[in-house]
Amino acid sequence: MKKLLLIAIVMMGMSGFAQVDGLPQNPDPGKCYVKCTTPDEFSTETVQVEVRPAYKVLKTTQPKYKWVTEKVLVQEASKKYIYHPATYKTVKVPYVKKEASKYYKVIPATFTNDTQELEIFPKTAQWEYSSYKDCASSNPNDCKTLCYVEKPAQYKTVPVKKIGQDAHTEEVPIAEKTDFYYKKVIDQPARVEEVEIPAKYATIKRQVIDVPAKVTEETIPAKFVEVKKQVLAKKGGVSVWKEIDCGLVKPNKLNIHWPLNSAKLTSKAKSEIDRVLIPLLKNNPGTKIELSSHTDSRGSKAYNKRLSQMRADAIKSYLISKGISPNRIVSIGYGESRLLNNCSDGVPCSEAQHQVNRRTEYRVINN
Repeated sequence: MKKLLLIAIVMMGMSGFAQVDGLPQNPDPGKCYVKCTTPDEFSTETVQVEVRPAYKVLKTTQPKYKWVTEKVLVQEASKKYIYHPATYKTVKVPYVKKEASKYYKVIPATFTNDTQELEIFPKTAQWEYSSYKDCASSNPNDCKTLCYVEKPAQYKTVPVKKIGQDAHTEEVPIAEKTDFYYKKVIDQPARVEEVEIPAKYATIKRQVIDVPAKVTEETIPAKFVEVKKQVLAKKGGVSVWKEIDCGLVKPNKLNIHWPLNSAKLTSKAKSEIDRVLIPLLKNNPGTKIELSSHTDSRGSKAYNKRLSQMRADAIKSYLISKGISPNRIVSIGYGESRLLNNCSDGVPCSEAQHQVNRRTEYRVINN
């Protein structure tokens, strides 16, 4: 009762503001309103639709063939080259292992004994005084005679040696030494033999056109049908306030039990959506809903966030497949951020307690 009274007071206080902001005028206390966008209004018209255009039917006469025989070249004439390597023979090759030369034998000098007459004093002549022995004077000087006396040369025989044969050399020859080795020499040089490869021919049979194909043409007229279509009679898009059940404004739980680690809708989940959400959206055109999916605390926060978003998106996709505009659906995955009990990470809880947190909810929101 106090809550209804508070709503009434607030609504009365906002009555003047409501006229400015487009809010509902003179709202009843305890009532809830949602801002909706009016849908487009359509009328039915009948139009003639060309369901099949005029077209041509073409008939063809297949070509006729006949067999012909032809001689064809299957291998071109060519050449091949055969390589014949060189052949060798072994020959004996003499060579000078040691060249001829000579050396010299020394013959020393020989001597003979001889004498040599050597003049040791030459022949001379001089005046000499001598006393005359038959001199009658007693003075010897009175009986001196002067004679010119020649003295012969004096000689001495000296033994000497004479060269019988002077020192000399004798030439002694050194004989040449020979040997031989074996060498392979080309007996027949390498050569390339050119061999002609003749062309090859074969006889083939092939089909050639005897009578060519032809085309005949026939025109088929167009075909029309009458179709009823919806045309826009009145443009929507006007924002209006519509009274709605207050229970739809707050989160309402859908009776959907998701398989473990899965975001795939089961047939029971689809039946729940068909029963609850589709009538709500079709009976309240222009309304917009929020789908929120939650998980328990088991698993990482990032994984639970992704899983809950996938589950909310799965419901949105199903609603779109039923003809609901995607602009009327907001899907949010909250993961484990909005637990309804104390079963957070590390807290031991029963499966039933975890199940409380694994939920998908919906509520009507303003545009």
